[in-house]
Amino acid sequence: MAADPHASQLMSMLLRMVNPKRTIEITAIDPEHASYEIGLPFIIKAGIEQKIDFIQSQALPVLDDLLLLQKEEGSFDFAFVDADKQNYGNYHERLMKLVKIGGVIVYDNTLWGGTVAKPDGEVPGCKREGKVLAAEFNRRIAADNRVEICLLPLGDGITICRRIS
Repeated sequence: MAADPHASQLMSMLLRMVNPKRTIEITAIDPEHASYEIGLPFIIKAGIEQKIDFIQSQALPVLDDLLLLQKEEGSFDFAFVDADKQNYGNYHERLMKLVKIGGVIVYDNTLWGGTVAKPDGEVPGCKREGKVLAAEFNRRIAADNRVEICLLPLGDGITICRRIS
């Protein structure tokens, strides 16, 4: 996400507008601690290391555990997802319970380098699976009447969802 300056600027502004008290960021839940270590210098530079609770785990079990604690339902104001693309739909269903009505969920990489709009024959083999997953997810949330969505062609594609029911 941070690689595209326009996307970073948008996220910064969006966070200031939403002013979330509780956030969940799926990339802060990772089976590899090394992923967190890569971002740690930036976290420290921003002075927010005390606000981040890195969880070394697969994300779905953590979300399921949060849902078992019924007090967590509807308790998050903002969520950001940039993780394993094959589980975007699973993350969405869980986050729809964890994020409050009026809350915002942002998904990264939803245009998969623009491949979602290209014919299959023009998509390199290494990007085909991602194209299919992204296109499938885009269709799914476009039909989800629980959210208002905005798909932006910044970076690798960003979809902003506001939970309305």
